[in-house]
Amino acid sequence: MAQYPEWLLRRRFRLVVVLLIQCAVVLTCVGLTAYAASRVQERQVRDAMTERVLAVAHSLARLEQVRDAIERDDPEQELQPLTELIQQASGVDYVVISDSDGIRITHPVPGERGRPVSTDPEAVLAGATFVGTEEGTIGLTLRAKVPVYRDGVVIGAASVGVLESEIAADLRSSLGAMAPWVLLAVLVGLIGAAGVSRAVDVRVRRLEAENAELGEQRRLSRALREQTHEFRTRIHAVYGLVESGEVDEALEYLAELAPVSGTDIRDGVIEDPRMRAVLGAMVAEYHSQGGRLEIDPLTSTSVGALGGDEVSLIANLVLNAMEAAGPGGHVRVLVVADEFGTEVAVGDDGPGLDPDTLPMVMEHGYSTKQPGDRHATRGVGLAVVWQIVRDRGGDIEVGRSSAGGALFTVRLPASPGGKVGGDRAV
Repeated sequence: MAQYPEWLLRRRFRLVVVLLIQCAVVLTCVGLTAYAASRVQERQVRDAMTERVLAVAHSLARLEQVRDAIERDDPEQELQPLTELIQQASGVDYVVISDSDGIRITHPVPGERGRPVSTDPEAVLAGATFVGTEEGTIGLTLRAKVPVYRDGVVIGAASVGVLESEIAADLRSSLGAMAPWVLLAVLVGLIGAAGVSRAVDVRVRRLEAENAELGEQRRLSRALREQTHEFRTRIHAVYGLVESGEVDEALEYLAELAPVSGTDIRDGVIEDPRMRAVLGAMVAEYHSQGGRLEIDPLTSTSVGALGGDEVSLIANLVLNAMEAAGPGGHVRVLVVADEFGTEVAVGDDGPGLDPDTLPMVMEHGYSTKQPGDRHATRGVGLAVVWQIVRDRGGDIEVGRSSAGGALFTVRLPASPGGKVGGDRAV
């Protein structure tokens, strides 16, 4: 079974939690909206039905034909066909006309004609209008009852109703038409939630990366300060010994700091004594490890062209290449310095650099040593190089050497006033 690092599991758990919370919010909002819409729809359906039965009942009660027929000896013959026609035309479930005694003249069920109405007719026959839900002979209905007047006297009543089951069916039909839109809203909401979760995760990862980078830069800055302080302390000690004429003691002290025998490269083309000393020590040190540090024969430096920045930059690039190539490796150095500027190329036969890491190498200090895991730190030496390049307005290229390893090429403009670059930690 694949094992995932703890940080990846935490990130996935966080993403799932955020997504679930957003989905819950979407479903809750859509559910509440759908519930409110269904209640509004129910009210609208019921109000529409109420208006319909009330309007039909009023229209029926105002018909002169109804008034005349109620007072005749056999009103059913004339009114039953009329009520059936009105029932079909208006879409209601029943239309009943009763006389002043509450006896039905018309009814959808023939057996109910001539019988008293199923509910108390007293209020309607007293002149009141009733609208509400009652249990009748055909079931639970929403009904309207309206008195029928003749010359100001109530002579009967008109009752019109719609079954509650029909109202429920109309409501279900309306909600069914709304359901696809609710599902679409849920789908869009969930897709949006997933997109937001993804965007939040990307943003959080950016912030985590920036925070980790900030912490690394702080650690790197602290290491550089400590290294610079230690380096200056040692330089002061050497300077004090040389100034007091104790050359042998100064050499012994230097031998303790860097226990290598110097190699004389004065026959070469490096005229700067500091550069000759630094490279000579590095040649000897790398030789003791079975490696070979080669000065390119095209190397050319003018007197006074190399300042402290240039020397520090070259030393750090060479040290980085030696670490990358490892014991028994091969490092080649080319330095061209004159009054116009300095160009340095340092290549090795180490493992080289992954092309995917080149943008990171160009932006931050980076170690050519294999990190082994994601917690590996960037190299202090390269950090010094990047700082010098930035401060001096130079440029740097990272590529592949002819030996297959990394190739660092740095170009620095000439410093105003000659050797004025400050000494950096090596």
